[in-house]
Amino acid sequence: MVSQGDVQLALPERWPRTSKFILSAFAAAVAEIVTFPLDLTKTRLQIQGEAAQHHYGQAAASSVPYRGMVRTAAGIVREEGLLKLWQGATPAVYRHIVYSGVRMVAYEQLRESVLRRNEDGSFPLWKSVVGGMAAGAIGQFVASPTDLVKVQMQMEGRRRLEGKPPRVHGVYQAFVKILSEGGIRGLWAGWVPNVQRAALVNMGDLTTYDSVKQFLLRKTPLSDGSICHSIASICSGLVAASLGTPADVIKTRIMNQPRDQEGRGLLYKSSIDCLIQSVRGEGFMSLYKGFVPNWMRMAPWSLVFWLTYEQIRRTSGVTSF
Repeated sequence: MVSQGDVQLALPERWPRTSKFILSAFAAAVAEIVTFPLDLTKTRLQIQGEAAQHHYGQAAASSVPYRGMVRTAAGIVREEGLLKLWQGATPAVYRHIVYSGVRMVAYEQLRESVLRRNEDGSFPLWKSVVGGMAAGAIGQFVASPTDLVKVQMQMEGRRRLEGKPPRVHGVYQAFVKILSEGGIRGLWAGWVPNVQRAALVNMGDLTTYDSVKQFLLRKTPLSDGSICHSIASICSGLVAASLGTPADVIKTRIMNQPRDQEGRGLLYKSSIDCLIQSVRGEGFMSLYKGFVPNWMRMAPWSLVFWLTYEQIRRTSGVTSF
């Protein structure tokens, strides 16, 4: 007779990649729901004052009713309602189920089977950088359509305040609309800066977490527990936000721009064009619009994700990350 504990341990051993995918997707969903209002605030800040919008006769910077993280969040609650802070949360959770599941499995596969650890069990920093960037790029490319829907849904509240008709009314209708306007390729609009951002973010997130955790375990008395995981996750959130914010600004602007009947963007020709226009029209620091809410989101997101992920791995009989 097989006990429940034996079944619990057998499942991860029989389907290790599937088990890790499910566990990482669950942890990511929890972290996403908890920190989503900061992501919405960050997205609104990144679009705010967009120089290219002014050239097309759209909302100019001077017409923006609020600026800064706190005032932006307060404005959303006051003018649109408290629950609007979670507008776009559904596709965001869908995205992280795919994105985090793929990137976590890909990183561990690269670490254990492709790049491989040293004989003493350590994983060199350069290998961790390569593995983190590759895993992030793969995960984000697969999840890019859900990210596109999330960004467009996050901007619906602002469009309503500007007197513009809504573009989308829900996740399903958003997917249908994008498919009808741009075909299958339209679902991957903005995937290049999206993948670039994910590669940089995961170089900060996965690489920093893995490296800091291993350093703490090898060089300090800390054990493989919550304190070690918390310190490593806080470091990873800061580095990820610093590396990923410029690419995140470009990604958001490209995904949010209006498009012609063939699905081509009307404001930017490419991520390089968006970068040049943003810096030329708004200055270099425009690339760090939304950095504070981005960092304030990534820090707790990393903390919630890694603590949840490590704990449920342990509970499920899967070895520590």
